[in-house]
Amino acid sequence: MGARLMVVDDHRLLAEALASALKLRGHRVLAAAAPAAGAAELVITRAPEVCLLGTAAPAEPGAFDPVVRIKRERPQVAVLVLGPVPSPRGIAAAFASGASGYVRHDERIEGVERAIMKARAGEAAVAPQLLQGAFGELLNPAAQPDDEGQRLLQMLTPREVEVLVRVADGEDTQLIAAGMGIAPSTARTHVQRVLMKLGVGSRLEAAALAARTGLLDRAGALNHATPPEGGLAPGVP
Repeated sequence: MGARLMVVDDHRLLAEALASALKLRGHRVLAAAAPAAGAAELVITRAPEVCLLGTAAPAEPGAFDPVVRIKRERPQVAVLVLGPVPSPRGIAAAFASGASGYVRHDERIEGVERAIMKARAGEAAVAPQLLQGAFGELLNPAAQPDDEGQRLLQMLTPREVEVLVRVADGEDTQLIAAGMGIAPSTARTHVQRVLMKLGVGSRLEAAALAARTGLLDRAGALNHATPPEGGLAPGVP
């Protein structure tokens, strides 16, 4: 026996195409709409057995606020989230909000239908491969470039940060000295200290490490806020 459904997604064509496919398979689709902002109100009013609710960014704050409201006011409605391949945080956030399952946007119609029937029966509906990917990432988390960049940044003085940014921009010792209003020998000393603190042997390695760890993005703001030594621009007596 088919389920009473609603399909709500920001992409109207996707919502309508999925609704049409489900109708052909014997399900009663009460509505197919694209008003993400009014999704909760629409579902609460129509009270389907299962709602397929699309989201483009499952890890964003507030992405599942409509689910929370639906489950608060219509707890009998099972909500299936439709979205991209989620991070573990995205899956956790979906279930924490009260969702009955998570289905990829590109899932075959047979997979969507299986998830619908599981959700209607009160079961959790998540494809095994999504769970495997989520658990794999939790057990073997990828390195976080920002964390490494922050650690390296804390090792450098504000002046050394500016030197690193200039090194990454390809400036030689003379350009660094002129740009910072310091003597070439002082600029050379700063460069050597940066290389030593970063544990690299050349300016090219320093620039590559800074770019790979995200250090340059963090350093840019600090660089603009740092005045030349002595607080004076080059050429000012």
